[in-house]
Amino acid sequence: MSTGLIALLDDIAALAKVAAASLDDAAAQATKAGGKAAGIVIDDAAVTPRYVVGFASDRELPIISKIAMGSLKNKMLFLLPGALVLSWLAPWIITPLLMLGGAYLCLEGFHKVAELIKPHAPEAHDDAPDTTMTPQQFEQAKVDSAIRTDFILSAEIMAISLATVSSAPLWLQAIILAIVGIGMTVLVYGAVAIIVRADDWGAALARTRNGATQALGRAIVTGMPHFLMGLSLLGMVAMLWVGGGILIHGAHVLGWHAPEELQHAIADALAPAIPVLGGVIEWLVNAGLAALVGLVAGAACAELEKRAIAPALERFQAARAKQA
Repeated sequence: MSTGLIALLDDIAALAKVAAASLDDAAAQATKAGGKAAGIVIDDAAVTPRYVVGFASDRELPIISKIAMGSLKNKMLFLLPGALVLSWLAPWIITPLLMLGGAYLCLEGFHKVAELIKPHAPEAHDDAPDTTMTPQQFEQAKVDSAIRTDFILSAEIMAISLATVSSAPLWLQAIILAIVGIGMTVLVYGAVAIIVRADDWGAALARTRNGATQALGRAIVTGMPHFLMGLSLLGMVAMLWVGGGILIHGAHVLGWHAPEELQHAIADALAPAIPVLGGVIEWLVNAGLAALVGLVAGAACAELEKRAIAPALERFQAARAKQA
């Protein structure tokens, strides 16, 4: 009996080691997958604060909480199961879908660059409350709009994560996607909560009697607009390099190796210029070339959107209006 018990304990210990190794692997792969989605995360954090513009200070955190819960539902209830079904039934479609999402990122990045070069005057009604709505209805409309935008960004995060772990067993993919989904939601909306409340915290610090605390508070209030502008610029560049990188690597996976080989050849040639910073230079060159590809791809997608997609959508909407 004692020998059987010892054998059973050995089996349990062995299973525990396997489970621990699997969880460690899941955490490591989730970190890697999350890192590849950094551009989308930065852009999400940069975009979301505008959804609380115009609301009272005491409504900011509740609104962000609602958006965060909607984002978590997007990832856990819709995108994660959908990603697993695709991975199980049609794994071949993951790369084309990922490239389609990469093209969307390039398009969004290109629009941001174009807006930076030639800003459009904001329309007066963009963030103004609809006078036909109650304050509660207007708040819910803004939350719903934010959740719809989040769905697209979350889909990109989950697609990139799935592509990173597509060779793992299905159960491990599920764990990794869940870790990424929850982790990214906490990271993004925790950061957004800090950003939107920073002005109030800075103003509170500026009203204290301590000179150093007052200076810190004034610096926060003065610096937040510049911080948000820098975050928006970083999000723009990140979308281009992530989107361009997805297209380059996707082309390689589908059999067109020249773009990725050329990218690596240029990076390898320039990296030894400063041996101490070789790895940094290699990364910067790869990211810069990916961003350049992303900008060109974004310009092409913008032209396609203008000449084909938008007119087709208008015709579709007109046809639906006639039927109604």
